[in-house]
Amino acid sequence: MAEGFGESEGVAVEDATTAFNAQRELLFGVAYRILGSAADAEDIVQDAWLRWRQVDHAGVLDARAFLVQITTRLAIDRLRSAHHRRETYVGPWLPEPILTSPDIADDVALADTVSFAMLVVLETLSPLERAVFVLREAFGFSHAEIGGMLDRSEEAVRQLARRARQHVQARRPRYDTDPTTQRAVTQRFLAASTTGELDDLMRLLAPDVVLHSDGGGVAKAPVRLIEGADKVGRFLAAIGQQPPPEPRGYLVTANGQLALYITSRGEPFTLISLDVADGLITRVHLLANPEKLTALRDAENVGIPLDFGGSPER
Repeated sequence: MAEGFGESEGVAVEDATTAFNAQRELLFGVAYRILGSAADAEDIVQDAWLRWRQVDHAGVLDARAFLVQITTRLAIDRLRSAHHRRETYVGPWLPEPILTSPDIADDVALADTVSFAMLVVLETLSPLERAVFVLREAFGFSHAEIGGMLDRSEEAVRQLARRARQHVQARRPRYDTDPTTQRAVTQRFLAASTTGELDDLMRLLAPDVVLHSDGGGVAKAPVRLIEGADKVGRFLAAIGQQPPPEPRGYLVTANGQLALYITSRGEPFTLISLDVADGLITRVHLLANPEKLTALRDAENVGIPLDFGGSPER
């Protein structure tokens, strides 16, 4: 394993810290997409660093591939242990959100691989299928490279990739990725939901809209999916009439999409991300579990402040 793999000339890695830091963002991206948890992904990257320090770097042919291999294997092991915890999770599960650069929304393919909709679908794959899908679809590694990382034949990886891709395509909801449309709908949604005007909300919701909430048994949230425009609209109108103490709202880019981030007395309260298709909201992701909102604490510094009429503050 210490020799790495790939088509490198075999140049020795002289500065281990520099080599690792050059790949840190990539390693986090791989681990996060496999795990759906920012905290777990950070732990995996740290574990990968500790293992990297113990390697004979002169024998590593390709530092990037070798580090992705370490990270992927660690993430698969972590995901296998996490599956049991998620089976006993209180209510629906949503991934832990991360702030992403507004530029990622312009890269449709990359934004899609980190979206709430995609990460929820990836939860239905086996750990090995998920790892193969992430490495192939999000980061463009070849089947042969992935086979080397996972100790599988190229043909076995092709079969895993094909099965995972078919599974995802069959379950992935359709939504528009145009940031201008999404921003307009998001702001109209905020205005309608905070005033509690049911008719205004209903005009924004697709007939088969689904509300997917995650309170984790810690915060108040529905423990089942809410389906249909009437039920979703009435639920949103009800909570819109009961805002948290001293609320502040921000328009942020989270998981490659525009989203509403709301604080209460300066503390994270909820994140609402909308899937929009043909100008209508098809799915509402409502994340209220405070344990999953810690990665958003910088949102107040990078987000666009909103008043609770849904417009940017002047």
